[in-house]
Amino acid sequence: METCKVAVVGGGLAGLYTAQALNASGVDVILLEARERLGGRILTADETGLPAEDGFDLGPSWYWPLMQPAMATLVAELGLAAFGQNSEGAVVFERMSREKPQRYLPAALDQQSVRLAGGTAAAICALADKLPAERVRLGTTVTAMDLAEDGVRLTVKTGDESAEVLHAKLVVAALPPRLLEATLTFTPPQEPATAARWRNTPTWMAPHAKFFAIYDKPFWRTDGLSGTAQSMVGPLVEIHDATTASGKPALFGFLGVGADQRATLGEQVLKQACLAQLARLFGPEALEPRATLLKDWAADSLTATAADRAGGGHPVPGNPRWVSGPWESRLLLAASETSESEPGYLAGAVMAAKRAVAEIRSKMDRE
Repeated sequence: METCKVAVVGGGLAGLYTAQALNASGVDVILLEARERLGGRILTADETGLPAEDGFDLGPSWYWPLMQPAMATLVAELGLAAFGQNSEGAVVFERMSREKPQRYLPAALDQQSVRLAGGTAAAICALADKLPAERVRLGTTVTAMDLAEDGVRLTVKTGDESAEVLHAKLVVAALPPRLLEATLTFTPPQEPATAARWRNTPTWMAPHAKFFAIYDKPFWRTDGLSGTAQSMVGPLVEIHDATTASGKPALFGFLGVGADQRATLGEQVLKQACLAQLARLFGPEALEPRATLLKDWAADSLTATAADRAGGGHPVPGNPRWVSGPWESRLLLAASETSESEPGYLAGAVMAAKRAVAEIRSKMDRE
């Protein structure tokens, strides 16, 4: 049976930050990730939808340096380049289907949203470079945790579906609380109030879908448009310029169609409806993209549960005590949703990870 001091479950931003910070402190850590890639909800893809070092963010894409200094600090520490979201030009507003969309020039924004050159996955790659490859287990799903006298036994399944057991002194669960509650069996069970809190915490991005249309040139900019649009008609309700720092032109939008309806309509029907809408808003050139991408996070079983399909709000800060009872001394939660500030956001993931690292270091100092 393999052993380690700390097992980190989940290789998104929070889990990866936690693992590399502990490793840098000399802690024997293993990172377990169910996907065959790191990043979790952070997914930067090329125009074919495959993970890429310079592409389009199918998951989170923005942070706000003035409001979210934790993310700004991380970007600086990793030596990454950032650029402001394009906001030059008119915004388009579509109020109803029988009215022509309206254009207007917005007032200047104080809080500029910022993106990473290469995509948000640039932060994942930079953090992964700080963690030895032998400390990472991809394609490894944790299915159960059993509390032992001297730690936690984790049952894990690998790609060939064989079950193995890993023993850790401490476990950091860096996946959304709702997903944790739905997919893992705990022995002894979590206390009812704790399990209920996990189950009732919305997973950010889980109900949503993003559509991208990638073009040869940013025709909307030459037409005096910023690429930003809002619609009460749909299927896209909020649209933005998604052109990369390297100059690959694209528009993206969030779908306002619910998860069940998206599944019923199917990807091709949705893509055609999105392109028709972009043509209404930005002109006929929108009908001829190089490629289109549709990422439905509600259909991703490693992000969303059945409870996420109905939508739900943004996670809100609450009591910092996410684990109670006999598990309290062995298990820590570090997903973005558990952060006391900016839960659900990239900055929340960084802060939740820093809190977990500090707690583990404190435990080890006391020992």
